[in-house]
Amino acid sequence: MSIVVTTPTGHVGSRVVRLLLQAGVRPRVLVRDPARLGEATRERVDVHQGDLTDAGFVRDAVSGARSVFWVDPTPHSAADPVGTSLRTAAPLVEAAGKGDVGRVVLLSSIGAEKRHGVGHIDALAGIEEQLDATGVDVLHLRCAYFFTNLLLDLEGLSKGVLTTAFDPGFPMPWVDPRDIGDVVAARLLSEAWRGRVVQAVHGPEDLTFDQVARILSEALGRPVRLNPVSEDAVRDALRAAGMPPSAVEGIVGMTAGSRGLVPEQPRDLLTTTPTSLSGWAHARLRPLLGR
Repeated sequence: MSIVVTTPTGHVGSRVVRLLLQAGVRPRVLVRDPARLGEATRERVDVHQGDLTDAGFVRDAVSGARSVFWVDPTPHSAADPVGTSLRTAAPLVEAAGKGDVGRVVLLSSIGAEKRHGVGHIDALAGIEEQLDATGVDVLHLRCAYFFTNLLLDLEGLSKGVLTTAFDPGFPMPWVDPRDIGDVVAARLLSEAWRGRVVQAVHGPEDLTFDQVARILSEALGRPVRLNPVSEDAVRDALRAAGMPPSAVEGIVGMTAGSRGLVPEQPRDLLTTTPTSLSGWAHARLRPLLGR
């Protein structure tokens, strides 16, 4: 079984690689720095060293694969985030169209179903559409808001402040990336699905940011105060940090476009995953922030 995993050192990809290895599969991993895999992992995978923005590298690396797990590596800070994401995925789309790839599991996002108006998530919508047009067997995993996004503001959380531009009272799905990895690995290993499949990964429950602040307060053993900010305030901060306009709008657009969004897939047995934010915060955030 030939399985390609991109971003194998990321929050989701690293979990996928570990589960594939435990299932007896030797995956082909595409990675810029093999040292980040760890020695034990490097010995058990087929390493293809290169950059996912190198079209030639991607075409060669995915050729002949039964399955490819594709994670868009484009940082939100890129000058043209949507365009860069689409260009980066183009070699995979080309390989799928030529029959050089059997099927694709795409790490997409809630909001991609809108197709336009959700900032950088618009790129995932575009990749979905391009893969659909090839006729390849493809699974679009529409994932919820990652718990690990909280790691992006450890400084603020260390001061007891959770800052967000999301509506603090609007419930939305939150998910542990490791649980996404579980779903990805199961799908890569299964031969039961065909055609175009869309599956959401919603985590265990919908949470408002007000609830998240209370959960973090309990997990960290000290008060965490919610600090709601406007989208314009986020724009000003990003511009002050030197980000180009398209990157700024790509980031702000993800929040603005998701406002009030009801995911296309309902919460049910298939879309609900087990790890709670409280459990994750006790295990991951508390050791980082201490008491």
